[in-house]
Amino acid sequence: MKKTALLAGATGLVGSELLPLLLASERYAKVIVVGRRPVSFEHPKLTQVTTELDQLEDVRLRLIADDVYCCLGTTIRQAGSQSAFYKVDFLYVVKLAALTAANFAAQFLVVSSLGADVDSRFYYSRVKGEMEAAVRQTPFRAIHIFRPSLLLGERAQPRLGERLGAVVLSLVKPLLRGGWRKYRPVAAATVAQAMLRAAQEDGGGLRVHSSENLP
Repeated sequence: MKKTALLAGATGLVGSELLPLLLASERYAKVIVVGRRPVSFEHPKLTQVTTELDQLEDVRLRLIADDVYCCLGTTIRQAGSQSAFYKVDFLYVVKLAALTAANFAAQFLVVSSLGADVDSRFYYSRVKGEMEAAVRQTPFRAIHIFRPSLLLGERAQPRLGERLGAVVLSLVKPLLRGGWRKYRPVAAATVAQAMLRAAQEDGGGLRVHSSENLP
């Protein structure tokens, strides 16, 4: 029996790469996209749920799916403050996990970040670590956490610092071997492909996909 996928963050860097893969996959008969803004195209498999993420509870019964893909994420600079960043990268992600687990979803696949650690002295990494810890407590059959390094791809809102970082890391990429391999930049499309591939395994338990192990 074909399944239903739910994607949050479809207009972001990884989400925009993942959505076409989900729609093309024979695994899914239906793909639900939830977010503040609808995606700009239609597809026979596609169902859009447009809502403020603060109000996910109000649309809970429209978020019934087998596999839940969470590609929500921002930066402190883009969000405007630490509290606004926390809402997107922790509160909304954890709320989505809790609601879809209550809807009996089987798998939750979420994009985190290299360096995620609840004890990190860096706020960004600490929040990512706290998010991971909270998601791990939800009763999915399988949880997949992806920790990419710097993501490469075309962003709707280009970030100068990330562009410069991508150029530098691309130049030194051949030198990043062994323990340094995890710092190599990774294409958003590569992360999207890894997420779909992980879901198709239909395994169980917790799996953390480190940046250096993404193909």
